[in-house]
Amino acid sequence: MELLSERPGSFVDFWTERHLCVLSTVRADGTVHATPVGATVDLKTGIARVICSGTSHKARQIRATGALGAAVAITQVDGRRWSTLEGRAVLSDDPEKIADAVRRYADRYRQPRVNPQRVVLEIVVTRVLGNA
Repeated sequence: MELLSERPGSFVDFWTERHLCVLSTVRADGTVHATPVGATVDLKTGIARVICSGTSHKARQIRATGALGAAVAITQVDGRRWSTLEGRAVLSDDPEKIADAVRRYADRYRQPRVNPQRVVLEIVVTRVLGNA
């Protein structure tokens, strides 16, 4: 697992500034599903989080993979700066984990709208690419 807490300050800044991201997953037929998301990264634990509706394609796809999770990538770009975080995502509908993810999202972006079907995708980051 990549130690995100040891990355340079420019990386930390890039993943705390407000940037939209793209979450990429692989469908059962092998094609890529890419969708814009807001993502947060916990540098100490190496976990990235994406909140979404439990009925979304990404949530259903990751839920179907079970405890092993799904291979995913989260990318953000700002001009020439870019970074991709790769890892395995699992879905959680645990209210405490969702509340924590919502708090992190609100800190980076804004308070999200209320969504009783909200879940959180937790991604254990295993690889970091980019120049940020």
